[in-house]
Amino acid sequence: MANVTIRDVAKRASVGVGTVSRVLNDSPNVRAETRERVLSAIADMDFKPNANARRLSLGKTHAIGVIAPYFTTPSCIERLRGIESALSATGYDFSLFNVETIRRRNEIFAEVPRVERIDGLIIITLVPPDSLVERLARRGIPTVLLDQSHPKLNNISTDNIQGARIAVEHLITLGHRRIGYISDVIDDGKANPLQFTTPRERYLGYRAALASAEIPHHPHLHKQGPHAQRYAYGLALDLLSQDEPPTAIFAMSDTQAIGALQAAQTLGFDVPEQLSIIGYDDIEVAQYLNLTTIRQPLFESGVEAVDLLLEQLEDDGSNSADLIHRTLPLELVLRQSTCKPPIGS
Repeated sequence: MANVTIRDVAKRASVGVGTVSRVLNDSPNVRAETRERVLSAIADMDFKPNANARRLSLGKTHAIGVIAPYFTTPSCIERLRGIESALSATGYDFSLFNVETIRRRNEIFAEVPRVERIDGLIIITLVPPDSLVERLARRGIPTVLLDQSHPKLNNISTDNIQGARIAVEHLITLGHRRIGYISDVIDDGKANPLQFTTPRERYLGYRAALASAEIPHHPHLHKQGPHAQRYAYGLALDLLSQDEPPTAIFAMSDTQAIGALQAAQTLGFDVPEQLSIIGYDDIEVAQYLNLTTIRQPLFESGVEAVDLLLEQLEDDGSNSADLIHRTLPLELVLRQSTCKPPIGS
């Protein structure tokens, strides 16, 4: 059969284009019966994604815009890998708009709704203002938020509060009561100009876990700084140099947990016998460092965001009245950086 497109396969299998994309990318979020039906349609129609992708006729430009802050961070890279992988079988390319300053964010938010070269938009982590959401709706540009939410947009996210609770409750279960927290800056507008919500959400989870276990919160055990390994190293040095240092540290990200590991090594703390450290994200290096962490499906979230956007594009580029908010699961990954606190601590 000539000129078979991904849309043809979707019609044959009685599913959406997003579902076909998920099957092509071996996503686990497809029912076995549906997967078999899509694979059967692919075989019957002799569909070859790489050969036929460019023939996709769902959109006008075959391009998706992706707005991402600090796209070189490990977590963002994984999400972008997922986006690229999901798009590879569809014929869509993506244009990346990197945001590192408030000025650049405002410029992109002002320009993107007027761009004639994209059919849809994915916004990672950033909080879109209502004015942007309204302009996107007027322009008919389907939009999906990734790692963020808005009441008028579809989104793919995880529960940061719950993830932090899982991390801290793991430490509490081991017997720790002096638990430090290293995070990005939370409330300082100058230090957090892009208004990221993740630091506060994970802080709330940290506090909730302590409160549930009736462990007092001590402000001196929470250290805040820019999101970088070297800054986390300094924050961990401060924590571990206190008269009564914590027996465990929860870091808001694996990147910051690595800084804490380095600080522990500098000061001669044995991990985990004298100090437990747990991170968040489960980036690739975490496995090699034997870091206990909270795994969030970074790559998979990129795939899911594309699938959701494709479903909107299939609906003539309009946002459905029934908004979709998908919350992806988190997982505690146990490795060798956490254990019971030292006796008598």
